[in-house]
Amino acid sequence: MTFFWSSWITILSIMCWAAILGVLLMVLKYKPELEEDGTTGHAYDGIKEYDKPLPKWWLVIFFGSIVWGIAYWVFFPAIFPSKWDGIATVEVDGETVPWSSKNELYSELESNNKVFTDNFEQNILAKADASGATSTLATLAEMQATMRHSDNPPADLQTQIDEKVADLAPYVEKLSENPNALKVGSRLFLQNCSVCHGSNAKGATGYPNLTDNDWLYGGAPENILTTLHNGRVGGMAAWRDQLGEDGIRAVSEYVLSISGNQPGYDLDQTKVAQGKVIFNEPTNCVLCHGEDAKGMNSTGAPNLTDNTWLYGGDRETIRETLRYGRAGVMPEWQTKLGNERIMLLAAYVYSLSDKTAQPAKAAPATTEVPETAEATAN
Repeated sequence: MTFFWSSWITILSIMCWAAILGVLLMVLKYKPELEEDGTTGHAYDGIKEYDKPLPKWWLVIFFGSIVWGIAYWVFFPAIFPSKWDGIATVEVDGETVPWSSKNELYSELESNNKVFTDNFEQNILAKADASGATSTLATLAEMQATMRHSDNPPADLQTQIDEKVADLAPYVEKLSENPNALKVGSRLFLQNCSVCHGSNAKGATGYPNLTDNDWLYGGAPENILTTLHNGRVGGMAAWRDQLGEDGIRAVSEYVLSISGNQPGYDLDQTKVAQGKVIFNEPTNCVLCHGEDAKGMNSTGAPNLTDNTWLYGGDRETIRETLRYGRAGVMPEWQTKLGNERIMLLAAYVYSLSDKTAQPAKAAPATTEVPETAEATAN
């Protein structure tokens, strides 16, 4: 809140408080002239008005509310909030900070999360024979706290955090076989992930199917953990200007010829041959998708030789992808869910996926962006 609005509200509040207190004191001091019978002389419809003192219980409550209001102004940032933090404090992230509605919310969230993590360790990790994750989680939390609070964190700290996240993979695999863990994981999925991937996790156009064995960034527990912790940003550049419409049609014909959905299409072999040459130019498609066009997990480049397509594998959709490119983002969940919930979510997603092995994807030739618009776990 700006200084103007905080001061305006404060001044109005003080004026109202002073006016009410002034009226009350004036009434208490005012003594009207009384008749012999003790009335004020006012009468209406046979009813005479006495001058009796206000009930003591009412006065106690009234003055008590004024005292309470003054105490509230002292304890909380009610007087000029931009200048006065009050003397009330709460615990947030292990530190004592001035009270505010935001800090109080964070403090309550931390208290509730403590209950959750205690239950997670005692009733889920222990019963899944995964208690070894407790020390890893504690170390990971310390590293993340250092990253949050440090203006200049060590250069390799994020790498250490990523390595510690990967260390949780064996425990995620154990959790994927535990009914209680999967029950909680399914609730987390429905609350956070189903809006994009669907309640059945089969995805939609632009949102990957999490129940198959085709993964942009890898479907092992460590890959899923990394995706959930850090999010993914994927993109494919538009090639319309570089290749021209003829080049777009040639490359799309070649991609169609090597894909798993080519049956039913009458392919133009001349364009296929032209497209293969363009595809394999060192600075073109081969850079991300590899010479065998099977993609790369390290960059999220999809396999173009199967029949799994994020945006559709028909001729016109492939052309559209080449012309205009694709771009998509999956948000990070580390700051939203925390390490324990991400473990449960990763275990649930891993339990849904098809464990049938996929052929290994080629190593990256560079760090160029991949041909996929959706950067996510699949």
